[in-house]
Amino acid sequence: MTDTKPLIDTIRAAAALPYEKAVTLPGAAYSDEALFAHERNTVLAKGWHCLGRCDEVPEAGDFFTADLLGEPLLIVRGDDGAIRVLSNLCRHRLMPLAEGRGTADKFVCSYHAWSYARDGALRSAPRMKNTALETDTCRLPAYRSEEWRGFLYVTLDDNAPPLADALADLEGIIAPYHTQDFRVIHSTEEVWRCNWKCLVENFMEGYHLSVVHPVTLHGYTPSALSRKFEGGSGFTGYHANYPQSIPPRGAGHSGLNEEERHRSTLFCVYPCQVVSQAANLLASLYLKPLAVDAVRVKWTLSVWQDEFDEAAIAERIALWEEVNREDREKLERLQPGLASSRADAGSLAPADYEGTIHDFHGYLAQHM
Repeated sequence: MTDTKPLIDTIRAAAALPYEKAVTLPGAAYSDEALFAHERNTVLAKGWHCLGRCDEVPEAGDFFTADLLGEPLLIVRGDDGAIRVLSNLCRHRLMPLAEGRGTADKFVCSYHAWSYARDGALRSAPRMKNTALETDTCRLPAYRSEEWRGFLYVTLDDNAPPLADALADLEGIIAPYHTQDFRVIHSTEEVWRCNWKCLVENFMEGYHLSVVHPVTLHGYTPSALSRKFEGGSGFTGYHANYPQSIPPRGAGHSGLNEEERHRSTLFCVYPCQVVSQAANLLASLYLKPLAVDAVRVKWTLSVWQDEFDEAAIAERIALWEEVNREDREKLERLQPGLASSRADAGSLAPADYEGTIHDFHGYLAQHM
C-alpha cells in the first residue's frame, strides 16, 4: 500500500489556503486506494452517518437494515417508542438476523432459532441450558445514535463528540422549516460508480446547477442566485434562491417568511449526508462509501404534511429521479479521469458557488 502522507499533506495545504487562493484537490484524492482505506479508518469510521428519516419506522417493531463500512445494522423502533441501532448479527454464530425492511414482533435467527426482542434482549436460545450462556445479559450490541430534525444518525466511534453540538449553528437556519414534521413519500437505493467525496462536492455547490440541470433546476435555482452561508464544525451549506419572476413553490410551515419560501436551503452534515430543504419538499441523500470509486446512495423525498396530492407527489419524485440521474451521469463520467497523472488541482469558483467545497476540505483535513 502506498504512503498516504504526501496526499494528506496536500489536502491539508489546500484547506489552509485563504479563499481568494482556494484550489480543488488533485485527482488522486478521489482515486487513490490507500487514501480511501485511510478515510475508512478516520474520517468515515469516526463520523456521524445519517441512516434515514425517523418516520421510516413509525410504529413499534418497524425496522430496516443497513450496512455501514462493513457493519451490519438493524434499525428498529422499540415498544417504548425509542429507535435503536443494533448489530444485525446473532450473538451465537453471527448470522444476520434481518433483511430489508418490515415489521417484526421479534427477530429470529434463521440458523439456530435464537430470538431477540425489539430492544435487542435475548428472548430464547433453544437447547442452550447448562452452558456458559448468560441469557439475562446476552443482547444485541447497540451503536450510539442521535435524532436531529427527524433524521436518524449513528456513529461507529464510542468517543465521537455529540452530533447536536456540531450542528448548533445550523439549527437557526433549518428550524423555521420544521423539518422534523415532514413525512417520507419515497425511498430508494442505488450504487453510483464514483468517489463519495465527488458526490458530496457536486451536491454542495451551485456552480453546476444551470449547466448540468438546464431543464430540471435552472428555471427556479439558477447558479447565479446561489449564496453561501457560514458553515460550522459539522456542516456547510448554501441557499439556492429562486428568481423573483417565479412564485414560491409551496407554503410550508406558517412560520416561514417570504425569503425562506423563495429558496431551497442545501446543506451537508459531515461527512456523508447532503440535503435540499424547501418550504414543502425535503430531499436527502445518505452516502455509504463502498470503494474508492463506488458509493451506495440511499435517497428519500419528504413532503410537508398534506400539501401535495398524489399527482404532485409523482411529479416531484420523477423530477428528483431525473436530477439524480443527471448528476450520476456526470460523476461516473468524471471518475476515470481522476486517476490521470495530469489530474492536477485547479481553482475554485467564487465562494457563493464553491465555497462549500473549501469548507468540506477543511473538515477532511481536520479529521484525517
